[in-house]
Amino acid sequence: MATPVKLDEPLADSLAELVRSHGYPAGTVLGQNWGGLKDPLLWPLVQAAREFFVTTDKGFGDIRVYPPGTHAGILVLRPDRESLPEFRSLLEKVLVSHRLEELAGCVTVANSRGIRIRRAG
Repeated sequence: MATPVKLDEPLADSLAELVRSHGYPAGTVLGQNWGGLKDPLLWPLVQAAREFFVTTDKGFGDIRVYPPGTHAGILVLRPDRESLPEFRSLLEKVLVSHRLEELAGCVTVANSRGIRIRRAG
């Protein structure tokens, strides 16, 4: 079964469609009626659902707070300029170069310079 994905609030439904086009079930924080929740309230919900989390919030890239191996996986999108086309481009780059199953449990950060993967251990 493909890894289920949850896209954070600023990421539009069109990015969920992009994820689905790569064979993953995908939903959004807004579609789940979790919009406006602060990270300490949102994170346990994502954890309970065991979903791979795609976000633009650089705080989720902090491995001291979100240690690799303790969750289903986090992908932080960090474009040079925050815009839907830039987020889409980075997400596509990750989806083309990696299977999300390979990134399960990892904290992955994608930016214009590349993709950094932090694994458990």
